[in-house]
Amino acid sequence: MSYLFIKNANELITVKGFSHEPARKEQMNELGIINNGAVLMKDETIVAVDETSKLESSYPEEIAQAKVVNATGKVVAPGLVDPHTHLVFAGSRENEYNMRLQGASYMKIMEEGGGIHATTRATRKASFEEMYEQSLRRLNKIVEHGVTTVEAKSGYGMDWDVEKRQLDVAHKLEEEHPLDIVHTFMGAHVIPQEYKEKPDEFVDLVCEEMIPKVAELNLAEFNDVFCERGVYTPEQSRKILEAGKKHGLLPKIHADEIEPYEGAELAAEVGAVSADHLLKVSDRGLEMMAEKGVVAVLLPGTAFFLMTEAADGRKAIDAGVPVALSTDCNPGSSPSVSMPFMMNLASLNMGMTPAEAITAATINAAHAINRGETVGSLEAGKKADVVIWDLPNYMQFTYHYGVNHTETVVKNGDIIFSKRDL
Repeated sequence: MSYLFIKNANELITVKGFSHEPARKEQMNELGIINNGAVLMKDETIVAVDETSKLESSYPEEIAQAKVVNATGKVVAPGLVDPHTHLVFAGSRENEYNMRLQGASYMKIMEEGGGIHATTRATRKASFEEMYEQSLRRLNKIVEHGVTTVEAKSGYGMDWDVEKRQLDVAHKLEEEHPLDIVHTFMGAHVIPQEYKEKPDEFVDLVCEEMIPKVAELNLAEFNDVFCERGVYTPEQSRKILEAGKKHGLLPKIHADEIEPYEGAELAAEVGAVSADHLLKVSDRGLEMMAEKGVVAVLLPGTAFFLMTEAADGRKAIDAGVPVALSTDCNPGSSPSVSMPFMMNLASLNMGMTPAEAITAATINAAHAINRGETVGSLEAGKKADVVIWDLPNYMQFTYHYGVNHTETVVKNGDIIFSKRDL
């Protein structure tokens, strides 16, 4: 049994009260701030959150046994949650970055065999060990940016052996790394080049062979598809998501990124946990998502890196859609591991307040991967996932852009990263 006590936070952000349902509309500005706040943890669990003086008077024996961290002048907040990443892959695509800077479009590069296809070729060639080492380096960088829970998709194999290898790598990372990793199968990322002229055959392969194996081996919790013109049609996407549901995989969807394509509407109709991207989502799509409680996972880094207009976070929030943020960490359209930078962009390019960005990166991001009852806020009984930020107040989260203010990261009650040791 071990105790950890973080005290004297200038602002302790709890984001409490939304463990069962994500925050919406004006709720996204309710951070539950405690001045001169403290959090007491026992082993992997939060015991209590309150003003420092109140916890010191209520838990003197426990605090006497605790490792004590003084957060005077700092912000203490829940560990960030990154609910949409392509963590496990091989290779890099800086050559395409250069091509786009000279005018080539993302979709044009992919149509000519680059993009996701290029990463697929590199991933298919990579051994388990090579993928593991590359992904581990990324995961360690993710920790340094204040993230304590991360989702990881497959999708760069698009044949069974490589898809399974990606999922196996993610599971080994979860076994050996402190972070919690949530697993998503995305065999339907694009149509593989070998099935370019027979896409429906590949859809059948995903539905009838891959998905049953993923479920049988318990390799993933979610099933994702890229619903976009030139990738998977709404009809194909529905078939894939419904096939996953039959085998117990919860639906997620890459939706309406390049053009309005009824992805958000489909997400609501199939009961998806989240619809992600949504740069070109329709008003009807937002209305349906709000009605069904589908979380909108917005990916500001992707729009930034592709030099296109970002999703309208303000519009989605005002429509009553619960909004989350994520890095979309991937080699082609968002080679970033920085959730704090995504929060910067959410305010600067998506119309979101600093408080909304924090809510979107914590409790709402947790709900986007079905973890709202265990992580994403500082409340008694939840996982002891806490970050100390070297900032005097929460407004500076999105005021200082491009700066990583992570000072200390606590995962399951253990300090796993701290600049205090440097």
